[in-house]
Amino acid sequence: MPGIGTLVNVATVLLGALLGLLLGNRLPQRTRELVTDALGLVTLLIAAVSAFEVLSPALSAAVGDSAPMLILLASMLIGGIVGSLLRLESRVASLGGWLQSRLQGGAESAERHRFIEGFVTASLVFCTGPLTILGSLNDGLGNGADQLYLKSALDGFAAIAFAAAFGWGVAASILTVITVQGALTLVGVALGDVLPEAHLAAITAVGGLILVGVALRLLRIRELAVADLLPALLVAPVAVEVVVLLR
Repeated sequence: MPGIGTLVNVATVLLGALLGLLLGNRLPQRTRELVTDALGLVTLLIAAVSAFEVLSPALSAAVGDSAPMLILLASMLIGGIVGSLLRLESRVASLGGWLQSRLQGGAESAERHRFIEGFVTASLVFCTGPLTILGSLNDGLGNGADQLYLKSALDGFAAIAFAAAFGWGVAASILTVITVQGALTLVGVALGDVLPEAHLAAITAVGGLILVGVALRLLRIRELAVADLLPALLVAPVAVEVVVLLR
């Protein structure tokens, strides 16, 4: 049944967040920071693996050997400009703040910031990886939800670490998971077929670069406006198609 993979994913995130909250109250601050650092390093590794899809033979065969890097650059620049003009980062943060006020009432500003950071970070990690796109599309196409089941297991463990560090904001990210993966599943149902391998490789590479930004935030190196870069995921396959048509 299309959509079952997303439902399982939501359940594992909720379970992981609850376990993380139980553990977080018993862990000292330095331990919670170390957990966040460890998750940041793992996210950086996943991001690097995904970004290396820019070297995919299928992508090079479709657009030429010199074009993939230019496609990646154009996607990030155009997507970043569009996202900045749409103020996606501030809108996502505002949504997190609204959820925090609805769920927790009048909390202190530090707790509010912690909630928003958890919501934004968890939403980006859970919804920008290649498994999100491929798994949701395949689920909608009726090819099974195996990829989303794998993603669910990974997200469950990540939710434990996130919730231990950030609290309830991580559990609120299920709204983002439902919206993004549900929409992609519906797209899969409508498409009736998956995107060409070259287009998927470009999306995966762009998603990897976006995850690098998430890792930098987790490691407290640079507070990048990662949500503003999300339109690059839509620009990437369009850029590939344009280059293919011009060859």
